[in-house]
Amino acid sequence: MCNVSQPALTRAIQKMEDELGGLLFSRERNNTHLTELGRMLVPNLSEVLTRTQAAKETAQRFLRLDSAHLKLGVMCTIGPVRFVSFLSCFRADNPGIEITLTEAVPDRLCDLLMKGELDVALIARPDGFASPLQAQPLYRERFVIACSAGHPFALKNVVSIAELDGQPYLARINCEYFDTLRDTCHANGAHMVGAFRSEREDWILTMVAAGMGVCFLPEFSNTIPGVISRPVISPAIEREVCLVTVAGRRWSSPVSAFIRAVKQYRWPQGRDGTDTPALETAAA
Repeated sequence: MCNVSQPALTRAIQKMEDELGGLLFSRERNNTHLTELGRMLVPNLSEVLTRTQAAKETAQRFLRLDSAHLKLGVMCTIGPVRFVSFLSCFRADNPGIEITLTEAVPDRLCDLLMKGELDVALIARPDGFASPLQAQPLYRERFVIACSAGHPFALKNVVSIAELDGQPYLARINCEYFDTLRDTCHANGAHMVGAFRSEREDWILTMVAAGMGVCFLPEFSNTIPGVISRPVISPAIEREVCLVTVAGRRWSSPVSAFIRAVKQYRWPQGRDGTDTPALETAAA
């Protein structure tokens, strides 16, 4: 049984015969049978049917979030401490979705989003996002000053910007707030001495731990033992990490599930010790 009425089946066969330019069936009163052309095409048509069924099964698994894929972009400067707990919860609720993480600087992530090579991305930019990129704020975090355990700053509760004047500075090249941090320091009379520059966050932090200088760091990005961080004041500087998508682009089932989870998740360890819910301003 193929769940197709006889008239519909007859019309479908006739349409196929018209397209192929020959009869597939010899129609006799009580002896309808395949023609020679029909017998020749049976293997091809069987393969088409098999591939069609396989395609439907693949689509159904994808829509059920079984064997589905999500391409997530993450800024180089985002530490895993804040986000990995969300990913763990998301994975537990959606075990059929495999996430591929791509790490890059903000401009590169935005470019990959526009080209469709990423589904969503975690980005913070001091100057915001140009259309058609759409950003949903997830959480805010302060910039801290990172130093070694033996540095005088380690004995303080907070460090003012002015106190950074003359300090050897270890520059994180991929820091998206580099210009903002530099300009803020200059505006408050702090001129630090360049010591080392590197794209490798782990190298910079290892040098900080070794007492080779200090650096600005998002408060949840430190993953190196021996690095002490102190909040910066006068003025305080913070960034907003957003989940960025392309406005108007239809979301696949795994992307929709991911967006829903982000909006429902309460981000832990806020600055005041409370949970931080994601803002519900993005399009559903």
